[in-house]
Amino acid sequence: MRDDILATGTKLYMPEHEVIDTCVHKYKSYLAFKQAGVTVPRNLMINTEEDLREAFATLADDTGKIWLRASSIGGGGKGAIPTSDHALAKAWIDHYQGWGDFLAAEMLTPNTVTWLSIWHEGELVVAQSRERRGWTHGNRSISGVTGVTKVGVTCDNALVTQVAMASVKAVSAQPHGIFGVDMAYDKHGVPNPTEINISRFFTTVRFFTEAGLNMPEIFKDIALYGEFPQLEKKINPLPSGLLWLRGMDVVPRLMTTEDINSEVIFS
Repeated sequence: MRDDILATGTKLYMPEHEVIDTCVHKYKSYLAFKQAGVTVPRNLMINTEEDLREAFATLADDTGKIWLRASSIGGGGKGAIPTSDHALAKAWIDHYQGWGDFLAAEMLTPNTVTWLSIWHEGELVVAQSRERRGWTHGNRSISGVTGVTKVGVTCDNALVTQVAMASVKAVSAQPHGIFGVDMAYDKHGVPNPTEINISRFFTTVRFFTEAGLNMPEIFKDIALYGEFPQLEKKINPLPSGLLWLRGMDVVPRLMTTEDINSEVIFS
């Protein structure tokens, strides 16, 4: 398919097929992160009921919970469920016909952060971090994850950048294109990569655009014209603390804490 597209004269700005394949399969990503020495929760591929029993025996936290999710491509926390109930876990995998595709992992905290980046032939062009302060309609999902960020906050955390850079380099020796590293913090405060959204922007990329960093335009200018941005900072050029508020049937809003406080009436 890639060769067919190139044969038409169409310009492509994306990683090699092998990199994409690694990133769209979460277990392959996990193995790449682990081999590179990146801190990750232990994962176990669930092929059989014996694997599921082993997962509860070796991966469960103090409350007996493990995290189950589908390994193959899919957004919105596809197949994700935290549970301490073996019968429920088995029924859940049965429902999704997920034997051989589901992963069990050690539990991480609900605190998450994303590092969105554009690379060109191994060189970082630009990257911006944002924390997530909850999921829209998270209380409607059994996992609490919906894939729709409720409140995003720009941030500049050196450890997040370090882990994200190492994660990208773990899956590609010469990163090229868009790499969005999703991370969740462990109980020690270390961000652990959970996946890399490859060759696509996340849905809140408009947040950065409205704040002054138009990453789709940067990507387009490089891909079509070979024009690179002139940025004072390549990593986290936006101010920290900018908020992007989203909800159902309302226009997203770019705000600051001061903006919110000015609109709240205290009695």
